[in-house]
Amino acid sequence: MIPKAMDRFLKERLPEITLKNRLKKEDGKCYLEFSNIDEQLLSRLGIIRDSLGPQLVACIWDETSKLEIGGFVVVDNLSMGKPSMGGIRMLPNITPSDIHNLARGMTLKNAAANLPYGGGKSGIVAERDLPLEIHEEIVRGFARLIRRYKEIYVPGPDVGTNDADMKLIAIENGLDSAVSKTADMGGNRIDELGAAAGGVVTALQTLLEILPRMRVLSQFENIEIPESKDLTILIQGFGAVGAHVARILRSSIPEVKVIGISDLEGYLYNEFGLPIEDLFDLWHEKGLVTNIYFKQKMLSQGYKHPVKFSTNSNDLLREDAFCFIPAAPIFNYLGVRPSDNASMIVDHMGKWNIIIEGANTYSPDPNRKAARTRMEQIVYREKGVMIANDYLVNSGGVIFAAQEHIVKTPEHIQIPEKLLGKKDAVNKWLKDHSDEFVQLSQKRLRAGEEYRKNVIHHNMIELVDILTKSPDTLPSQAAEQISLQRLKVKENELTAKDIMISIPIIEVDSTIQEAAKSMIDNNSGIIAVISNEKLVGVVTDWDITKASAEGVCDASVNEIMTKDVISASPNLSILDIVREFEQYQISAMPIVLEGKVLGKISSDLIAQRYILNFLQD
Repeated sequence: MIPKAMDRFLKERLPEITLKNRLKKEDGKCYLEFSNIDEQLLSRLGIIRDSLGPQLVACIWDETSKLEIGGFVVVDNLSMGKPSMGGIRMLPNITPSDIHNLARGMTLKNAAANLPYGGGKSGIVAERDLPLEIHEEIVRGFARLIRRYKEIYVPGPDVGTNDADMKLIAIENGLDSAVSKTADMGGNRIDELGAAAGGVVTALQTLLEILPRMRVLSQFENIEIPESKDLTILIQGFGAVGAHVARILRSSIPEVKVIGISDLEGYLYNEFGLPIEDLFDLWHEKGLVTNIYFKQKMLSQGYKHPVKFSTNSNDLLREDAFCFIPAAPIFNYLGVRPSDNASMIVDHMGKWNIIIEGANTYSPDPNRKAARTRMEQIVYREKGVMIANDYLVNSGGVIFAAQEHIVKTPEHIQIPEKLLGKKDAVNKWLKDHSDEFVQLSQKRLRAGEEYRKNVIHHNMIELVDILTKSPDTLPSQAAEQISLQRLKVKENELTAKDIMISIPIIEVDSTIQEAAKSMIDNNSGIIAVISNEKLVGVVTDWDITKASAEGVCDASVNEIMTKDVISASPNLSILDIVREFEQYQISAMPIVLEGKVLGKISSDLIAQRYILNFLQD
């Protein structure tokens, strides 16, 4: 059934006629989809469309389930390539605009990481702390819902989901349908390995080397880089990212002092450094640490204990440190006005030199962008605090995850189609091929570590380059410039294989009636005709209309198809494809490699993907 909060939201935001006319059902699975041309309807959902996207917003639920299984999928932008990648967030009050904000962050993050994948995100409307059996059933049900989008969206873990959940999705939909899977599937385990956290640490290490270059700007003319033993860190959000940041810092810069951490239940602070190893173990066991540590370690000693504890977690941001790392799922950790709903007002923030954002803080919403600009004008420009923006820094997670597509799964260990959805059978398959999956996981881990180090190191250098050359540019503007430039370059390099979609295929001895039915079922005006798995012709809706007018209905498609086919190679550029359309006066053609049909491209597809962006630009 549809989650109650989701049902209430949709009925409040959308006209009844829209809900009735737009709803598609497939075996009890319900899909309410909006494309980039549905600007007015998207605005009702709280999404403001711009030149980047979104390309698709889908509200999905399973009306046959006894549990409430439903949520949202947003594919924001595919300029870098297909599919889009982004995590599944599970929260009871998630909305389409929340998911779009996160999807846009993934568009920019993937571009900043120069990954050949678009930006997407999804959200399950459900409580986070459900019993394990119910949680798993909801994840598996959501997996079956998003199978429809597997060509354009691949999920990973996010708030409320984890690597084990990605394994459940892969059991349902196949190994390549999810990333950050468990090691027994060859996965790179974003959360377990601290993938995003490692990027934050790389960013800090790089900035410690190059920050003196910022002295050319007046607000940084007196900045001093401390020795390792004097390097102090505050971490807001001691969770999947924050806890691993602390752990990796202690191993990579042993003298560093993490002096403050926070979670949902409060914050801990000690100017001489916190016992990170103990706190990390406690987090790994319990999830939340501050209140438990207070009760277990501090309560008996009272004020004599060197660590300070407060139940107001936001007060951590009043403390001083060289580096502040926001790693909690909060868009606004600092605000200028009370209406910004931030963790702390900038007038009350501690004294910091660097902010390295380990949390998703980007939003395309104009009001949130305006609030971010106000914050940076004070924090960066007036207070002289360097800000390393989230999608330049915490892309380690998606970099690790992307290796599960970049380093291909060998065909012979792909889960057979007949086993999908059968947990015990899949686990036996994984066990039978365990050695190969372990080797694959290790190979992907090495590739991810190397890629993460190089990309984030380069991002920090590029960020400092822009800021030092343009004194009036704010960090968020510079970061966005980096990502948008890569998006633009990639878009200009797009080829047929990057944007092609599937094409219906029939055998050469099929009837005209079968071809017509396939066109209707697949909503396609062109069908590829094959013989011995090779392309031998195409049939268009015009061919069938002409045959019907001439009374030729019982013949095979061989009699009406076009045999001299105009096709495109997968590496043909978009510009060359448009030229082909113009030269041959056609509107669609198959994409073919060595006689095998891969997909199709059409003038409608190109217009939908690019004309609006072009006119807006």
